[in-house]
Order: sequence, then structure tokens, then C-alpha cells
Amino acid sequence: MNSTEMILIDLDGTLVDSVPDLAFCIDGMMTELERPTHGESRVRDWVGNGVERLVKRALVGQLEGEPDPLDFKRAYPVFMDLYDKHNGARSKLYPGVLEGLKKLAADNYHLGCVTNKAAQFSVPLLKALDIHRYFSLVISGDTLPEKKPHPMPLLHGASHFNTDPAHALMLGDSVSDVKAARAAGFPIICVNYGYNHGADIRDANPDAVIASFTELETLLTPGRQSWLQHA
Repeated sequence: MNSTEMILIDLDGTLVDSVPDLAFCIDGMMTELERPTHGESRVRDWVGNGVERLVKRALVGQLEGEPDPLDFKRAYPVFMDLYDKHNGARSKLYPGVLEGLKKLAADNYHLGCVTNKAAQFSVPLLKALDIHRYFSLVISGDTLPEKKPHPMPLLHGASHFNTDPAHALMLGDSVSDVKAARAAGFPIICVNYGYNHGADIRDANPDAVIASFTELETLLTPGRQSWLQHA
């Protein structure tokens, strides 16, 4: 296998801990609906499948289940308005992310961000945390007809950079990222700190698991692709 040429990187749970913003807005929504708030720790367990699903989980107070459609119709625009105003205010880069991105850019990898977050939130968040400049492509949840775990966003990235999927890499934090990578024919590295609903990401069998972006340099050293077989 040749060295990796292109890397697509997930946003929430991989680059950025966005839960503080999301929890603030969920609790603001609940307050406006005159319902008990949930707090950051509970919201953290519900993040990972888009804001519509997050709002539904907040309304039912658990990971699974569907709220009353009228409740959702009332709640969703309240959340969206709050998140539009507060997106990026409390979110933070995970330790090692900035150092890792600088190194990947210096090593001339093609970098893209692929997320299920809508473009109205993904691009402002990347800009608010001053990392948008590292990505020459941002594929948001509403960029294409399909989003992760469908392979379309990853294959779109490979086509954009004119890169064979076998020479690409997906970097994420969740089962959704692993499924998308497998379907697209991408190798997949996962971080061990993201949003996977409390499950160990190793159970999804990514090709490797890292604790920090600073570990990427060792895995991606030209000629060292043995991590695919031995991680």
C-alpha cells in the first residue's frame, strides 16, 4: 500500500468538543419550553447523530424514542435559534488537535473535514476555533444527498482530491465514521475520546485507535503502513 495522500477528518468528537455549546442550547430550549433542564453530562451521552436527533433525545430524556411531533415542531426552531447564536462560544479543540493539524499540513496531506453537522454550523465552528484554514474541503451534513454512515461524503472527498480510497484515510470517533469508511474503502483511525454513546470505539474494529492527534505522525510515516495489519 502506498502512503496516505488524503485525510478526511470528522468534526464533533474528533476535532472539537462541542458539547458545552450543545448542552447550553438544549437547556435553554428546555427552559423556554418550561421543562426541566438536563445538564452537560446527560447531553454528552446523546450527541453524535445530528441536532434533530439530539433535540428528540432531549424531549424524551433518553437515547432512544420519539417525542410528540408537535413538541418537536415547537422545540426544534428554538434550539436552532439558540445554537445559531452560541455556536463556538464554549466549544474547545481537543488536546493535540492543533499540533496534529499543523504537522499534517506541513507534510502536505490533502485535508478535508467531513461532518454530519449542517453547513450553517460546521463552517462557523471551524472558523471560530481558527482551524478552518487547514481544510481545503468541508463536507457538511447538507452538502450531499447522503451523510455518514453512507459512503457518499467520503467518496466525494476522494473524487475532489483525485485520490483513490485506498490511498485515503478517515479519522473519526464513532461507529458512524467506521461504517462510512468501510463502505467507501477507506482505512479508518479513531480517537478514543469522542462521542460514541459510551461504547468503546475499539468494539467497532477501526484499523487503529489513538489518544491524540500527535500520535498520527508515527502511524503515517511514509513506508510505515503496517498499522493497518497490526493495530
